[in-house]
Amino acid sequence: ASMRSQAVQFTDMEPANETEKKNSESISELTGGSPKESLLDFVKFAIFAIIVVIPIRLFIAQPFIVSGASMVPTFESGHYLIIDELSYRFEEPKRGEVIVFRFPPEPSKFLIKRVAGLPGETISIKGTDVLIQNAEHPDGFVWKQGAINASRERGDQTVTLKEDEYFVLGDNRDQSADSRLWGTLSREFIVGRPLVRLFPLSDIGVFPGEWKAE
Repeated sequence: ASMRSQAVQFTDMEPANETEKKNSESISELTGGSPKESLLDFVKFAIFAIIVVIPIRLFIAQPFIVSGASMVPTFESGHYLIIDELSYRFEEPKRGEVIVFRFPPEPSKFLIKRVAGLPGETISIKGTDVLIQNAEHPDGFVWKQGAINASRERGDQTVTLKEDEYFVLGDNRDQSADSRLWGTLSREFIVGRPLVRLFPLSDIGVFPGEWKAE
């Protein structure tokens, strides 16, 4: 799908159920079974939804649709993802993982980016390079994972992350509004990580956020 031309693009994540509501068609006929059987089937389905489906949607996984170009080539507009909302309740995000989070200035909006900097680290942007300093690498190292089209410089900057902060970047650096622009990401805003890509059919797979170098 085409997008309006703009200097910087957010990669928004729209909850899939909202899109489905917009495009859904009503079912005008129901076939088979007596009214009593239909009622019984409905009750069974309702119980199943309450016990199984609703908890899964609320606490474990949720579908989203990607919109925007900031995570190309990993994700493109229209990709349909199932987001794992459970794992980060028991472990912390790791460098290189793609995460879905609520945009801090506008929490009703979801974004998808890749984790570059971890809590306690110092991140320096020098031209198009990302330099990371931590206890293991006091002199720093240049992190390149996920970067394509990193040709546009946005000015040098250095930030030291607090114990609950992350630095996130889009894979398509020149078309991403990320921590370089709006700052660090607090842990509380992180929702989960892509577990499965269901669409397009040619790209179906598990853990689709893993970076594969060309």
